[in-house]
Amino acid sequence: MQQINYNSDSNMKRQILIIVCMMMTSLLHAQSFESATDAVKNMGVGWNLGNTLDANDATKTWTTTAQHETYWGQPVTKPELMTMMKEAGFGAIRVPVTWYQEIDANGKINDAWMKRVKEVVDYVLDNGMYCILNVHHDTGADSNTFKSWLKASAANYTSNKDKFEYIWKQIAETFKDYDQHLLFEAYNEMLDEKNTWNEPVNKTDGYAAVNNYAKSFVTTVRATGGNNINRNLVVNTYSASSTPNAMENLDKPENSNHIIFQIHSYPNWVSKDNAKREIDYLISNIKSNLLDRAPVIIGEYATFTTWPPDLDYYETDRELALYAMDYLVKNAKENGIGTFYWMGLSDGANRTLPAFNQADLAETIIKAYHGDSYSGKFPTPEDFQIVYIVKYEQNWSELFLYGDWSKTTTLKLSEYKGIRVEMDDDSYAGKLQVKLYGKSDGQEAYIPLSGTVTTVNFENSRASIGNEIPMITLQTTVGVLTAKVKKVTLIKTDGTEVPASVTAAWGCSVTTESSPITGIHPILTRTPADHAIYNLQGQRVTNPQKGIYIQNGKKYILK
Repeated sequence: MQQINYNSDSNMKRQILIIVCMMMTSLLHAQSFESATDAVKNMGVGWNLGNTLDANDATKTWTTTAQHETYWGQPVTKPELMTMMKEAGFGAIRVPVTWYQEIDANGKINDAWMKRVKEVVDYVLDNGMYCILNVHHDTGADSNTFKSWLKASAANYTSNKDKFEYIWKQIAETFKDYDQHLLFEAYNEMLDEKNTWNEPVNKTDGYAAVNNYAKSFVTTVRATGGNNINRNLVVNTYSASSTPNAMENLDKPENSNHIIFQIHSYPNWVSKDNAKREIDYLISNIKSNLLDRAPVIIGEYATFTTWPPDLDYYETDRELALYAMDYLVKNAKENGIGTFYWMGLSDGANRTLPAFNQADLAETIIKAYHGDSYSGKFPTPEDFQIVYIVKYEQNWSELFLYGDWSKTTTLKLSEYKGIRVEMDDDSYAGKLQVKLYGKSDGQEAYIPLSGTVTTVNFENSRASIGNEIPMITLQTTVGVLTAKVKKVTLIKTDGTEVPASVTAAWGCSVTTESSPITGIHPILTRTPADHAIYNLQGQRVTNPQKGIYIQNGKKYILK
């Protein structure tokens, strides 16, 4: 070893001092940065901000970040949503992000998109929660119009290694000074070239590729320095599968205590006993194949099946769903495994209020982790006064109050007797009218608004529309107009009431504003689901094949 002459040039002394200080700072930092095991414990229970920054459509070109963020039907995320999650008792938010439509051919990320991602991450961290940021639908199943560019194959890794590393270099550089509450996740559900779920067709090739991508991710992030030297990093099994083989074949990409393994798990329950056995089997496999090498998080789980998409135990067997969620979260916590619920709980317009549309499920998850005595806040839509702001862009443009252009469902006049429309004031008389559509072309009825509250009796229009109503709209008669709709209610023949939907139809747009209830009665805002199936590009699918689909704002997998 060369000896240093401390009597030499003073510049050399300064350089040596700087190097020593940097080494000492790095050492001290490494000692203070929490381990992955501690991070999983300190995160508490988590939630996914799904179908938001991960939305995508390969046929579209976004001109604003809001167009991208809202394309799958979720509103622009606001910091108030994260405050609600924190006050409920959640300690971590997974923020899925799809990047491929926001990069150029070389992988350079659009500055506006990176800025928006950073804003959302800051919303999470500013509320004192942990945040996991990832690369999401750049992986996944192909469709007729979309092919994920990251695949679990040696050929794909060779072709895309540089772009993948460049994307992570930019993300890591952007967040290098963030503290231990921010974690990075390498990739979401990476499949082979055959789009095979659970295990690759060519196991040697597929598993090796996943491990190579994981290694590239870790090496790239570490090389950016700063807090990234010791940041806790997450790598997933092949397709985020929970099969024993997928777990066993996931390598730990570095020999440190700053690596977390992730798997996903969606249910196939029949009864409480069946759910218990399924969850016990999952936890046992995690302990046998992953937990002895690194801490683990279940990054996605839910009460709905991966397929068929209309089977959500929360809707079909609420007691079973709540039991299973309670059992899963309690047992995961007992074994040091983190959990992140996929996307539900607060969905669609509820996120803007913000409110929980599945408050009982959110409370079940929170109390399973924190204990029955934990007192979180779980606001529901009924706690808010909602006003729909409708911008009519031209004459005769319309707002849906019931149905859509497909006319696949109808109101039977034997079951419904009317609809009540409540506006924010009485200035819309002569400017707006309720339009009732019959099943056949030409069967229509028009009822002008009469004041702040207008009640339409369907029986009065039976001669014009027939016995069934596939659509009800609120139509402008005076061209460009902005109107505020407070509430729309369908009235059944037995006198019971149900909230109608308020969604854009032709030539109009809809936004909402809300405030806490100060009046006597609550206002319901739940929108009936249309059950349509969409692919990851936002296109409606009538005959889905293998792949990932969206229905009623939730992700499903057809295998």
